[in-house]
Amino acid sequence: MVLSDSLAACLHQHWIRLNEFAPEAVPQWQGTAREQLEQALACSEFVAKALTQTSGLLDWLYQHRQQASREQTYQAELSQALEAVTDESEFHRQLRQHRQRELVWIAWQEIHNHWPVEQGLQHLSALAEAQILSAYQWLYQRGCHDWGTPMSPEGEPQPMLILGMGKLGGGELNFSSDIDLIFTYPEAGETQGARKSIANAQFFTRLGQRLIKALDQPTVDGFCYRVDMRLRPFGDSGPLVMSFSALEDYYQEQGRDWERYAMVKARVMGKDQYDCYQTLRQMLRPFVFRRYIDFSAIQALRRMKQLIQREVRRRGLTDNIKLGAGGIREIEFIAQSFQLIRGGREPSLRQRGLLDTLDAIAELELLPTAEVSQLKAAYCYLRRVENLLQAIDDNQTQTLPDNDLDRERLCHAMGVNDWTRLQADITQHMQAVNQVFSGLIGEDEQETDTDVDTEYHDLWAMARDVENAHLILAGLDLPDTNIAEQLLAFKQELAKRTVGPRGREVLNRLMPVMLSKLLTLPQPQQVLPHITHLLLNISTRTTYLELLDEHPGAIDQLLRLCTASPMVAEKLARYPLLLDELLDLTHLYQPLAPDAYRSELRDYLARIPVEDMEQQMEAVRQFKQVQLLKIAAADIAGVLPVMRVSDHLTYLAEAIVEAVVNQAWHQMVEKYGQPTHLGEREGRGFAVIGYGKLGGWELGYNSDLDVVFLHDCPADIETDGRKVIDGRQFYLRLAQRIVHLFSTRTPSGVLYDIDTRLRPSGTSGMLVSTLEAYADYQQKEAWTWEHQALVRARMIYGDPKLESGFTQVRHRILTTPRDIDTLREQVSGMREKMRQHKATGQKDTFSIKQDAGGITDIEFLAQYLVLGNSASQPALTRYSDNARIFEQAGELRVMPLTQAAGLKSAYTRMRNALHRSHLAGESGQVEADAFIDEREIVQQAWQQWFDGQADSQRKAQ
Repeated sequence: MVLSDSLAACLHQHWIRLNEFAPEAVPQWQGTAREQLEQALACSEFVAKALTQTSGLLDWLYQHRQQASREQTYQAELSQALEAVTDESEFHRQLRQHRQRELVWIAWQEIHNHWPVEQGLQHLSALAEAQILSAYQWLYQRGCHDWGTPMSPEGEPQPMLILGMGKLGGGELNFSSDIDLIFTYPEAGETQGARKSIANAQFFTRLGQRLIKALDQPTVDGFCYRVDMRLRPFGDSGPLVMSFSALEDYYQEQGRDWERYAMVKARVMGKDQYDCYQTLRQMLRPFVFRRYIDFSAIQALRRMKQLIQREVRRRGLTDNIKLGAGGIREIEFIAQSFQLIRGGREPSLRQRGLLDTLDAIAELELLPTAEVSQLKAAYCYLRRVENLLQAIDDNQTQTLPDNDLDRERLCHAMGVNDWTRLQADITQHMQAVNQVFSGLIGEDEQETDTDVDTEYHDLWAMARDVENAHLILAGLDLPDTNIAEQLLAFKQELAKRTVGPRGREVLNRLMPVMLSKLLTLPQPQQVLPHITHLLLNISTRTTYLELLDEHPGAIDQLLRLCTASPMVAEKLARYPLLLDELLDLTHLYQPLAPDAYRSELRDYLARIPVEDMEQQMEAVRQFKQVQLLKIAAADIAGVLPVMRVSDHLTYLAEAIVEAVVNQAWHQMVEKYGQPTHLGEREGRGFAVIGYGKLGGWELGYNSDLDVVFLHDCPADIETDGRKVIDGRQFYLRLAQRIVHLFSTRTPSGVLYDIDTRLRPSGTSGMLVSTLEAYADYQQKEAWTWEHQALVRARMIYGDPKLESGFTQVRHRILTTPRDIDTLREQVSGMREKMRQHKATGQKDTFSIKQDAGGITDIEFLAQYLVLGNSASQPALTRYSDNARIFEQAGELRVMPLTQAAGLKSAYTRMRNALHRSHLAGESGQVEADAFIDEREIVQQAWQQWFDGQADSQRKAQ
């Protein structure tokens, strides 16, 4: 096949560089060999770069180009190359050069179509497995030398088993794939043979960290594989390595559908080397393959497919041969649906490889033979396209190219004359797959369309004629509204938008249905502006218009939420991706369990490559917006009382803080490595302290986050990465990165407004402090108002060591004996300043938060009780939220039980009203005669504890 002009020009440049770099090796390439070399250089930038930058590679490729298979040589050749290596940098170099050399050879076979697709996948998987095992064995030996050999209680040496997940486990790795791994070991115990024994868990954690670094860290020779550990139990926040028993407990008690799905392909790397392999296999089998026929897997897979479709829509993915309709992922779902449903009873369905599984499906007659043949043909075709696409420049992508040069490269390698023909072939295969997928997995039952009276069709059609629109509205018993004017303005705005023919067709179907539902509401003229604002925002995004058009039930939920809360209406208009949530009523009004936000967010982020920070940041924001919508929906529906709303909002914020710290940590470690003191302790040596509403479990819908950052890095520590910096500088940059990740505006907005002014010395102080410096400041320099703030502080992220240290510091500061007169004067003085600056002073309204007798008075009372009485009643420091502080104060007789209960009740009622006010888009101002009883309770308590006690003291003097 003749090269196009563009490819020929590209080849010419590469050929010049090749002659300059390896003049002695070029002459041997003659005849057919030279033609093949030219095709490879033209079709793959990766091959061209490798041959023009790596000494001896061109000659090596000539000697091995006709070799039929190399997968059996990988392990032996790499082990031999590493046998005499003692230096870590040389170890990394050997791994990377071996990987590059073998990938060039594999790309050669792919470009020239020298083998069936499955043979290429096997070679890519075998190469990765050899790299993993060789690196593990080299590092294990050095780990045993440095830390001793990990032993079981019976004295048996313990290996670390490495589970390859996904395509690696199935032996179907693609050309530029990352690798998903899980580390485990048989039994707990300690090392033997070193000067100081350490626990097996610590040994394998260190070993796992070094293995990831060996494979993942970029050097001057590149990297081997991007290593993804997020499929392990608890994801990024879980231990890096777990024992067999801990792994079993997790999957039995907490294993989720997607983890069961992922475990189908799990395979132990080098399994034949380990006697304990069968133990692990038998342990995991009941979790993956149920003994009964399990049709619940269909719904689970359907739900997962919906999530993927949603992700495709959100990320704007088009021409994606993996995630698009009929793509590789749908073929995988088809095969794994039968594995999960019937694998417990049919051993032949327990294959890891997809093609083997499809053969078993055909033999068991679970699908017609013709459909299985279609699936196999499509899978092989799409996987070949995928490998050639990635071999262009060693990039992990499944999106067809949008530039002419790469399109020509792909066409040439596929043996197709033009791009249109190649697209048609791809489309034909994907349509065949999608037809089988839809028949098997299906979609959720579509809601039936509703008949709409002609008046609503006429109203939409005549919206530009205000007079006629008013006549129609009068017939609908809506004569005295401005709805006609609103519809006219909406149509005029739509005319300015680039709404295509399909979008206008959908709007003409959607609007009569929308109006038929909206105009029956009690105050339709108040809700309509929210709806038209949203529709204008999505008018050029036909996908979302179609979503509402095809799901009348989603319109019902949209109207319900927008009627109840302008705040929710604004969020839906600003972030249309939230409309997806209106489809599933089961989840819309049932927020996650409070302790599930962390794991759900980890799962949500696991679908996005760690190195794709832009998408990671956007995903966290999308997750927040979705969960806020669900919490607000449950609040509106009366499912959650106010205290529970704040709990959910606080747990959500904590989960997001953890995710952002993980993202920032990944970026920092990739650049600088870790501070070396972490090798001697568990965790990251970093903590985030929540203050204010975050610390007090009292977050509202629009709350910012008051935080302080702490670390425990010694003064003489440096990092261990490619670029070495001071350990404390590392933590400062980490904190700066965290603030940046929170405050950066993406299409889904700012994550949270972060306020760090409560740190020692405020804005003039360091952004992050050592625990010792923090304690010293609190003891010697902090003002009373800073100790008031400490009452509501707690650690929301960090390891047990720092948590224990912070808890001790907080307890010590709060239990310090104080002069009660001075304290009373300072607390009441601070409150008076706030009243002067923030209280409304309006006689016809009452500010729930700031006016006398409001929420802030109650908060100051709680803080005063803790600071004034904790020296004699240390238990008062236990809680950081106001409600439980008053409960504790009553139980300890610090204040009368009836007064404590009254203050807690007043606080809860006012907070509930404040939540409702924010939901309604209001400012927290109510009528002057609201909360009379509650305000009286608060003002009496204020009089007793501040003004009354001061008077008593003066009289005593």
